Amino acid sequence: MTPLFGTDGVRGRFGEEPLTEATVRGLGAAVGRHLAARGAAPTVLVAGDTRASSPLLARWIEEGLRASGARALDLGVLPTAAVARLVPARGAAAGIVISASHNPAEDNGVKLIAPDGFKWSDEDELGLELDLRPEPRALPGAPLAGPDPGAAAEYLDALRDALGGASFAGLRIALDCAHGAACRIAPALFSDLGATVEVLFDHPDGTNINRGCGSTQPEALCAFVREGGFDLGFAYDGDADRALLVDEAGRVRDGDAMMYLWATGLAESGELEPRAIVATSMSNLGLERALAACRIQVVRCDVGDREVVRTLRATGLRLGGEQSGHLVDLERSTTGDGLLTSALLAARVAAAGAPVSELLAGFRRFPQLLVNVPVRAKPALDSLPRVADAAGEVERRLGEDGRLVLRYSGTEPLARIMLEGPDEPTLHALADRLAAAIRTEIGA
Repeated sequence: MTPLFGTDGVRGRFGEEPLTEATVRGLGAAVGRHLAARGAAPTVLVAGDTRASSPLLARWIEEGLRASGARALDLGVLPTAAVARLVPARGAAAGIVISASHNPAEDNGVKLIAPDGFKWSDEDELGLELDLRPEPRALPGAPLAGPDPGAAAEYLDALRDALGGASFAGLRIALDCAHGAACRIAPALFSDLGATVEVLFDHPDGTNINRGCGSTQPEALCAFVREGGFDLGFAYDGDADRALLVDEAGRVRDGDAMMYLWATGLAESGELEPRAIVATSMSNLGLERALAACRIQVVRCDVGDREVVRTLRATGLRLGGEQSGHLVDLERSTTGDGLLTSALLAARVAAAGAPVSELLAGFRRFPQLLVNVPVRAKPALDSLPRVADAAGEVERRLGEDGRLVLRYSGTEPLARIMLEGPDEPTLHALADRLAAAIRTEIGA
């Protein structure tokens, strides 16, 4: 049986399992039962992104919650991080976000937020899955209340407080809102703090979220920044839990560069103690080397924003993230918040009075190669003799000047080879050898 929950909640094609009416309503009821076991009459905050399917999925969730005795409060269209911030602020029992993040409009999903603003644990998600009973029909009851009009303003106020009086006066900033949840809030935040703002892709129609835009396709923003003489730009994804930075020359600076910029800023102000950050196994070796030159350590963890947060909490560190632009500063948020990330980086640029490229002069990416190999099974890779031999030879060839990460995809029948090293021809030759060994042992 396919697990209901993936690396970031439930996700799939709308109208197909698990995003059918009976299953989604059943999920809402299971959440209500789970919360009721911990206390009476729980209140759950519900929000979504701009997909055409989000209001209907939210209604099914809310009907399921009500069927099990919970009270649902609809917040309307909001970023995931807004719900994560409002749940503890309002003393709610949980939050539910209807979104498939950076996926296309045909997809959707359900993300669960715990009372403390962090995402639900794997154990709690498994408990819901075991308790799931499809609810094919809504129980009769009073009509559901409309969206809370004050939620967006409350989130904006919280962001301003987290920025501590930052001013963007004099900055020209371009924003790509991906036709998603950032459309109203991001321009308001930057304008209120004094920036001159131009906005792209801020007219959602239910079908255009992430289409040809946003953090997965920032090319239009890059050209707009370069040709318009902007100081910098930011591209969000559908639920605005991540952001990508574009420098004054129209070049994308991914999450690794953003972490370098953020970490060095914290270190310069004496706020990075201990002097270490968390990055995933996929972050570029160049980040590790650049931060080492600043006496900042990189602690590695598995892929996924929940793994980043888990490692931050376990190690007592504050800053971590992924190349995708999903960054977390636990002193200011409980999950990735693209608006907070972009505003804090803009504040760093404004305070330094220098262009992004100059602030990133100390960061040099190592050539990186990612190869996917279709597989028919997923045994432990180090248990395969040919693969283990080839991997050992690759690591010997790279030595201290490179890095190999060999793992399976969590969602697809693929083995992923990630190589970093001094030059691309060498990486291609090494990847070909390793890929051939994988195909020989377990190739699809």
